Amino acid sequence: MTADLSKEEPKEEPKEGPADTPPPAEAAAPPVDPRLLVREEGFAGYWSEFRRKLRSGELGSLPVVVGLIVIGLVFQLRDSAFLGAENLSNLFVTAAGTGLIAVGVVFVLILGEIDLSVGSVSGLAAAVLAVLSVHHGVPEWLALLIALVTGALAGVLHGFFFARIGVPAFVVTLAGLLGWNGLMLQVLGSNGTINLDDSGLVADLTNHYFTDISAAYGLATLGVAVFFLASWRDARRREAAGVPSRPLSEIVLRTAALAVPAYAVAWLLNQYKGLPLALVIFLGVVVALDFALRRTSYGRKIFALGGSVEAARRAGVNVAAVRISVFALSGTMAALGGMFLASQINAANQSSGAGSLLMNAIAAAVIGGTSLFGGRGSTWSALLGVLVIQSIASGMALLGIASAVQYMITGAVLLAAVVIDSLSRRTQKTAGRV
Repeated sequence: MTADLSKEEPKEEPKEGPADTPPPAEAAAPPVDPRLLVREEGFAGYWSEFRRKLRSGELGSLPVVVGLIVIGLVFQLRDSAFLGAENLSNLFVTAAGTGLIAVGVVFVLILGEIDLSVGSVSGLAAAVLAVLSVHHGVPEWLALLIALVTGALAGVLHGFFFARIGVPAFVVTLAGLLGWNGLMLQVLGSNGTINLDDSGLVADLTNHYFTDISAAYGLATLGVAVFFLASWRDARRREAAGVPSRPLSEIVLRTAALAVPAYAVAWLLNQYKGLPLALVIFLGVVVALDFALRRTSYGRKIFALGGSVEAARRAGVNVAAVRISVFALSGTMAALGGMFLASQINAANQSSGAGSLLMNAIAAAVIGGTSLFGGRGSTWSALLGVLVIQSIASGMALLGIASAVQYMITGAVLLAAVVIDSLSRRTQKTAGRV
């Protein structure tokens, strides 16, 4: 009897034994933010994090702070008057004009552009103010407002040709440097110098001091309190959102680190004439524009353009409007700085906005930490950078060193800042952080 080959016994499916069964997937451990581990390790963790930031090029404002400390120590050892009350007070007042111009330059640099016209715009604004208030009897406060509007309009014009017509910012603002300087000479007329009222509003910008000791200490207290409350509020918000936040102990430590120099400066200022109005206005502008840059959608748009214009455009950013507004802000800040510079000499003349003003303003922004490549910077960069430049100038003057040496040293510091910025960007790219 032949076997029925058409019927095959069903093959049994191989049973999966324990050896063939893949181990059950373990629950994936939630990722832990490195900053949490750092804080759990205490000071050792912070030291490790600091070394990691150095290796990855995240230097922040550390180089310029270290530089300021070194400059202060060097000049103090050479002349004990450098850190004296009178010299520091004069240093802050003198730095205000250039520093305000540098704040506007910071915004332009974050875009990845340059504004070469700020010196000429500041001189033109001072000339407009002087002619209106002295020759035409316009109230000084109104003449000051018109001068600021003049700077804003000059910036809008630069921004229009750059953003709408497509002319490179370098060329547009270089033309502005020449054109506004010529217009300033035309406005001043054949005399070339117009003296301002030595008891007027503009003169008070750099000559008025709050002599009550509570003013300087009050400003220091306000700054420390605002820093603490802002840091604490930010930590609470981050904690509520379930993201890493700074513990209260770290916030207190950072606040103490700020309080020490703040109260030391307040004490020194009270040893001379008191708190200068110029310093109050300068700090107020820096804080207000820093808030706009870091805490508003407008500021985020500026950083986005500095990072990638095409990406910002695809994200819905009005590229032309933001660019024009930034150049308008730069022109306004140049005009405001021009008011302070005119206040220092109590006049507007043919040299207003000339000399090394332009280079000092740009150098202050870059030395303070704003990147020439765009996308990174802060208004505090202008403050730190101008303090470096003015400290060098003040120290050189005390030691009787020629201005030629001052230019060379400032140039070397500027080159060092750009080199550090370039190396930082290269290191960050290597670490995959850019």
